[in-house]
Amino acid sequence: MADQAVLRLEGISKAFPGVQALESVSLDVGKGEILGLVGENGAGKSTLIKMISGMYVPDQGQIYFQGQAVRIESPRRARELGISTVYQELALSPYLSVAENIFMGRLPKRWGGCGINWRQLYSQTRELLAEIEIDLAPRLPVEKLSVAYRQQVEIARALSGNARVIIFDEPTAVLTEEESVVLFRNVRRLAARGVAIIYVSHRLAEVLNLSDRITCLRDGKAVGAMTKTEASYDGIVKLMVGRELDKDLFTRDAAPQRDVVLEAERLSQGTLLKEISFELRRGEVLGLYGLVGSGRTELARLLFGLARKSGGSVKIKGRVANIQTPRTAIKCGMGFLPEERRSQGLVLELDVAKNMSLANHSYLTRWGFLRSGEEKRIVQRGIKELTIKTPGLRQKVANLSGGNQQKVILARWLTRMPKPDILILDEPTRGVDVGAKAEIHRLIRELAGQGMSVLMISSDLPEILSVSDRILVMREGRLAGEISQHDATEEVVVTLATGT
Repeated sequence: MADQAVLRLEGISKAFPGVQALESVSLDVGKGEILGLVGENGAGKSTLIKMISGMYVPDQGQIYFQGQAVRIESPRRARELGISTVYQELALSPYLSVAENIFMGRLPKRWGGCGINWRQLYSQTRELLAEIEIDLAPRLPVEKLSVAYRQQVEIARALSGNARVIIFDEPTAVLTEEESVVLFRNVRRLAARGVAIIYVSHRLAEVLNLSDRITCLRDGKAVGAMTKTEASYDGIVKLMVGRELDKDLFTRDAAPQRDVVLEAERLSQGTLLKEISFELRRGEVLGLYGLVGSGRTELARLLFGLARKSGGSVKIKGRVANIQTPRTAIKCGMGFLPEERRSQGLVLELDVAKNMSLANHSYLTRWGFLRSGEEKRIVQRGIKELTIKTPGLRQKVANLSGGNQQKVILARWLTRMPKPDILILDEPTRGVDVGAKAEIHRLIRELAGQGMSVLMISSDLPEILSVSDRILVMREGRLAGEISQHDATEEVVVTLATGT
């Protein structure tokens, strides 16, 4: 494929203080080809994407575009060449229209260059959207669009700049199954038009389904490449983690019946939650499943004091708890891992130590002064116990991979003094690789075995089925049913979630 490659990387290396992010990586992608890029968190995928899109410059190696050696020193230069990236966290301006976002920086001017030619802008937008079969009104503000439609606007923006290479970075992380199907159709349509696609995802099934070829990174090196016919799920996993995963990690025995730790009775929150009642027992993993909009995240936020209830009550160990703030929830022995780790769970500008210590200040301070030695000891223990890959405890948490960021939040609660009795996990493995997912599953089970109670919210149905002792299913703000581990199947859960 190298001879017909639109984009080719040879011997690319990149180092940061204390970390060799990429070491002599070579790959290529051809016209109309979909190249899958896989690897564990921290394998170097994000660094490689940022190198191609002009955010980083390689320390060594050469990038070739359409056979010519190029230096991509900025995102502007990448766009000039015809390289666009659709990131997991979309980079659109919410208060501008669809048309303005698509042609940002290239808005057509009126005669004489005075002002924007709105008629031409909307006409060009309609033509572009029709060409790629996207049904959107050019004047519609982006803030009114779903995540899936915003993603389509990103794709249209890439094509409006005559993109020859489009990189998709974890594009289905925040999409429903139906929205993902639309995305896959668009990706194939782009490839059919001759656009070279680099598709990055932790969801190996979709990578196998979409890709013509797959390249795997591990510890900053390209460790394997295979065609669609050569690739298999187990083969990719083995390349990614350097070993075969123990399939026994994904099964567990049901927890014995124990004391009720948390009891919710007729909990309501306006029109979002309607009379939710359930019990969480000591040493139990209680799974909570529901489709987008079912109220699962709203319930987690309500329990942790991030939203006010309009009715009902919560009891902790038999006593009514008036939880109106996260501070109160923490005092009641609760910890929380939010759905959006970067915006809600971490302070990205702070280092690993400060992020891990956020819930532990009362223990780590004396007379208003931080006990830095004790903080260092506790943080180092958290890094070791959760195998967090970081150059050091003073590394800025924004520079860690998604899986390691997730582990920092978990370590925050597991190193807290005293340790919480109840842990609420909202999408604990979203955006993490198969190796990190297995580690987090193992950790959840270990915590339950030690007597901690876990409420695990997940849109990953196999995860819910394999890790949970019991499963609650929500639909349209109500509890649609409760299923024991013994009776739980995908069909039963989905039937309850959809009401069909």
